[in-house]
Amino acid sequence: MVAGSPRLAADDRRQAIVDIAREVFLTEGYADASMSAIAARVGGSKGTLYNYFPSKEALFVAFMRQECEVEAEIAHALDHPDDDIGLALKYLGCKLVKFILSDKVLSVHRLVIAESQRFPELGRSFYAEGPRTGIAKYADLFARWMGQGRLRRADPMHAAEQFGDLCKAGLYQRRLWNVAIPTDEDVEANVDRAVAVFLAYYAVQNEPIS
Repeated sequence: MVAGSPRLAADDRRQAIVDIAREVFLTEGYADASMSAIAARVGGSKGTLYNYFPSKEALFVAFMRQECEVEAEIAHALDHPDDDIGLALKYLGCKLVKFILSDKVLSVHRLVIAESQRFPELGRSFYAEGPRTGIAKYADLFARWMGQGRLRRADPMHAAEQFGDLCKAGLYQRRLWNVAIPTDEDVEANVDRAVAVFLAYYAVQNEPIS
């Protein structure tokens, strides 16, 4: 039976550890979180915990990977034909910004900002597991459009970074600092402007743009 599979039991245990570690990291911060405290909440020994994760950093990376995996999949989430680049970019931009501005994601961003000065490896791990992975997915899409002659030739990674920054410009910092909570209308208007600026540089002349 699948339910009795040792592999499934191990996977369940690993997931339980990551879920509890998330609560501890977000509540206590990386520096003050201990493997002993996490093991106690899981209900096992610290030695058992180390069987799944060799270090606190490895556990933190697993936690970040789980938190950021949605962002990495956004570029594959087009639910309409991409024959109109303007509409496709607006869809992608709105999905990205709403994801980044969510409480769940912002809590991780705030944690990394707070801890990366003392623990720069956390910032590097977070970037590799989250933002860079998402940027690479966008870059793959933009490279395809460039190869089809639909966007001007350029470095697709740079184009992906610029697109993401344009979409969240003016919204992300205010939300991060709890200055304001953007509405869906704010996000859509911001993304509309971002798409217009992006295409003003990258669009080829014969590409139909909404």
